Amino acid sequence: MQSTAIAFSPSFSLSNNPRKLISQRFNPLPVYSAKHQRFGNGLVSFSSTCKISPISCLLRQSGWISAVNPEPQNDSVAVRAAAESAAVEEESPKSNSFSDTLVLGMLFGMWYLFTVYFSIYSKQVLEVFPYPVTVTLSQFTVGTVIVILMWTLNLYKRPKISGAQIAAILPLAVMHTLGNLFTNMSLGKVSVSFTHTIKAMEPFFSVILSAMFLGEIPTIWVGLALLPIVGGVSLASITEVSFNWVGFWSAMASNLTNQSRNVLSKKLMVKKEDAVDNITLFSIITIMSFILMVPTTILMEGIKFTPSYLEAAGLNIKEICTRSLLAALSYHAYQQVAYMILQRISPVTHSVGNCVKRAVVIVASVLFFRTPVSPVNSLGTGIALAGVFLYSRVKRIKPKTT
Repeated sequence: MQSTAIAFSPSFSLSNNPRKLISQRFNPLPVYSAKHQRFGNGLVSFSSTCKISPISCLLRQSGWISAVNPEPQNDSVAVRAAAESAAVEEESPKSNSFSDTLVLGMLFGMWYLFTVYFSIYSKQVLEVFPYPVTVTLSQFTVGTVIVILMWTLNLYKRPKISGAQIAAILPLAVMHTLGNLFTNMSLGKVSVSFTHTIKAMEPFFSVILSAMFLGEIPTIWVGLALLPIVGGVSLASITEVSFNWVGFWSAMASNLTNQSRNVLSKKLMVKKEDAVDNITLFSIITIMSFILMVPTTILMEGIKFTPSYLEAAGLNIKEICTRSLLAALSYHAYQQVAYMILQRISPVTHSVGNCVKRAVVIVASVLFFRTPVSPVNSLGTGIALAGVFLYSRVKRIKPKTT
């Protein structure tokens, strides 16, 4: 399938033979506490201000330390404290809400854009260089170099990892590696839009695995939301022009491994001493994935990504290396941004954003590659995406406890 790169970068040819081309200092926050005293027949409330750290707040709420309630001096103190409290509550949200929303919007835009670039560049490379294991290794290699540079230049603090943490993270790295490998295998066999349509089945695997290993029984609403997802993917698969069983099952395996990683993270990373922040976790997993992929690539495909091999295959070395590098950079960037977004919003909101991302990638890839799409295929994809959106909404509904 040929493609034009007009929308993203200048046109190119991956083959020399056209016929072969297929912290600041901590300042304690003012905490306002109220103390009630009864004078005569009326209840008078005095407000006072004391600066305490968040740790002190937590300990006080837990009963480890007593509350600090200084005696009020006079009515003017109460009035001034109340006025300051109202000013803090009124000004802080307004001053920060717009900037936070702007930053979050930019992060979402970068998330979608990098995912589109990753999918398109990977597809272009895999069309002429059908070695998904080698391509996956190149992506983890670039990611590892980026992580090491960030730690070396102190752009992000290098973590101190214990043996127990490595043991807990290793299964996550294995699933993460397999998830990316299976995604590349699917992209090499079927269209980008069809791969992402199948990957809309992720909620189905999440529910099944969570019920099996975490004992989380889904609500009736969640179960009903899965029906349009399964039905939409089935309808799209039946009418897909580029349908291929290897590509189909590879995308399904990617769903299984990615959701297994999420379930394992909940099951294994439960100890407080094993917990690390999202960015650090992703960085460690990237390095582990690189280490895992080196022997795997040599055993499965050998050493293929060399100038002599590429030249013998009639490929444009400069262009294929450039596209491979861009795909690797885009992969690491969209994963990194996804974790940055997750630190700012709730998992449910993140799921909704992921659903929108899937739709953006599908539409962008169809337009870029001019993929033929039938009305029934479009209907199936739309139903599946609508089901994913519905699932992300009903997932917040908690079952009533009796």
